[in-house]
Amino acid sequence: MKRVLGMVAGMAVLVALVASVEQPAMAGNTAVGTTRVAPAVWSACPRVAGKAADAALECATVQVPLDYSRPTGRSITVAINRIKARTTRSADRLGALLINPGGPGASGRALTEYVAAGLPAGVRERYDIIGFDPRGVGGSEPAVHCVDPEVFYQAPRQDAVPHSVADEQRLLARAAEYARSCGERYSWLLPHLTTENAARDLDQIRAALGEAKISYLGFSYGSYLGAVYATLFPKRVKRLVLDSNVDPTAVWYRSNLAQDHSFERRHRQFLTWTAEHNDVYKLGRTLKQTQFAYYAMRDRLRTRPAGGLIGPSELDDTFTLAGYSDRLWPQFAQAWSDYVRQGDTKGLIGLYDKHGKNDVDDENGYAVYLGVQCRDAQWPRQWSKWRTDMTEAHRTAPFLTWPNAWFNAPCAFWPVSGGTPVDVRGSAKLPPVLMLQARDDAPTPYEGALRMRRLFPTARMVVDQGGNHGVALSGNRCVDRHLAAYLRDGTLPRRDATCAALPAPRPAERMAAHRATASASSGAGGLLGVLGLLGLPSLK
Repeated sequence: MKRVLGMVAGMAVLVALVASVEQPAMAGNTAVGTTRVAPAVWSACPRVAGKAADAALECATVQVPLDYSRPTGRSITVAINRIKARTTRSADRLGALLINPGGPGASGRALTEYVAAGLPAGVRERYDIIGFDPRGVGGSEPAVHCVDPEVFYQAPRQDAVPHSVADEQRLLARAAEYARSCGERYSWLLPHLTTENAARDLDQIRAALGEAKISYLGFSYGSYLGAVYATLFPKRVKRLVLDSNVDPTAVWYRSNLAQDHSFERRHRQFLTWTAEHNDVYKLGRTLKQTQFAYYAMRDRLRTRPAGGLIGPSELDDTFTLAGYSDRLWPQFAQAWSDYVRQGDTKGLIGLYDKHGKNDVDDENGYAVYLGVQCRDAQWPRQWSKWRTDMTEAHRTAPFLTWPNAWFNAPCAFWPVSGGTPVDVRGSAKLPPVLMLQARDDAPTPYEGALRMRRLFPTARMVVDQGGNHGVALSGNRCVDRHLAAYLRDGTLPRRDATCAALPAPRPAERMAAHRATASASSGAGGLLGVLGLLGLPSLK
């Protein structure tokens, strides 16, 4: 990911706590025995270049079994950090709140400070805010890297929309090579890179913290990780907040097909908004006209990349981000307008540098994303199935279908076969659960969230009527009031509730949006950089 904290210096001592496991393993593991977990030993976090150190932030590592069916065998480490509760009264302390920004493949340690700063004082001071890098990610060891990102992401890349059999074969070869390289480097790790094992790692973290129960706030894919944890360890949950919910019944091939259509709806909302402000951007007065202007720009970039860097695939990577947050619409529309009407490429290049360009941390996130999704569930191994499904979806959802397909295509060649997903479901043993969801969410469509809701009878869902991905702590006071009440004392609305959407952005705000991008990208609601969305259009 773009913003990964440094390696953790503190190592756990050999003082053991017992962490009993409530259920037998699923999804490929056999039996899971009792393991001993050393308490976390905290120390100051290493300095991160270009970032002032937060004196309140502490770092540690937790050793976890590589294979939970062999708990005394090989171990790996999971990097964690925390900002401690401020209350000095033990009676006021509410324990540990673990956070996950999604992915799979995103660094939870990058979100700790944002959540600590965003929660109201009456809640924040009572929790230890705990971030963690899931196995394979960021500061955890090993951190998975499958290729040289300078070569793999060299711009401009081939157009993601194949225009011939030869185009398709070159894209297939690229996907197969990525899968082969991952298998060569991590044949010992890939069988164990699953959501289920990440959930079991969560319970190891719980034990290392010395907590009988934990609270959890998960965004996007993090909602699925939280649901799996609650399924496996219902008695270990104190509070559970699932924000921007993944459909647990469509893991993962079908969920990506659904995502193609939800991104199409969101992209058309952006194009419609641009048309409504034609007096500013002059790209068309109707959806049909702005849609023509957008795809004309994309087609032009096939033969004349902007700045020699931005071809259609780089454009896809960059403009996908507009589906996550309408806060960026003024900035994106302005760059688009400047290019089309004035031939000015500076805006597009600036957006690409900030939101689309990939680096070594992004490749780590991508490797873990594929490792988890390709292993969690079965994927079609016959490319003809993919081609048929993508050709059909592209007719009505051209914005993301083929970019999304190639993003996930290594799963067709993955060196480890897919498993059986955890049968996610709520339990009478679970406390009340708070679900947060935007109705027009593109990465995690509303229809899938409703399926998650039906699996948790103790849940209440609060629906933001807008479309931004990641609704907690993103400026919607109605949503945040529900979040604060729940984290404070477990209070939920009596029934599922709705909150009005935030006002649509205005073109006059484009400079303010530009200045706010950095802060938005490090927090939930943008969740833009922290979620690892930069250049990774299919991240959940």
